[in-house]
Amino acid sequence: MKLVVQRVSKAKVEVNNEIVGKIGEGFLILFGAGEGDTKEQADFLVEKVCNLRVFRDENDKMNLSIKDIDGELLIVSQFTLYADCKKGNRPSFTNAAKPDVANELYEYFIKKCKEKVKNVQRGIFGADMKVSLLNNGPVTIILEK
Repeated sequence: MKLVVQRVSKAKVEVNNEIVGKIGEGFLILFGAGEGDTKEQADFLVEKVCNLRVFRDENDKMNLSIKDIDGELLIVSQFTLYADCKKGNRPSFTNAAKPDVANELYEYFIKKCKEKVKNVQRGIFGADMKVSLLNNGPVTIILEK
């Protein structure tokens, strides 16, 4: 399982010119499930995301978590995180989980995040999405399990 976690001032995702998810300060998370990934890995990554101390405290140090600032999450599925570009110029996605398994893990990850964070927004699995964000910092962290 791979996550790209971006600290944002705001972010939104649109499908067919309609906003389906929108947040203020928090994390935009690009979520990718790989072949053989499990709910236990998702649990680990939920804990990591929710306790990641990358928001500024009163001393301007990255010391606060998403929970500490009452931040928001926007979670977008992205199988292309599993692109393999070692051979040729066209990426292979054979390491990505099959769509039904990936969707199940995506839904599970969102459900678990909602248990820890008040406002969790999402994209639509498998849709052609347009994602906009204002990266704050910029702070971008890649997490894998």
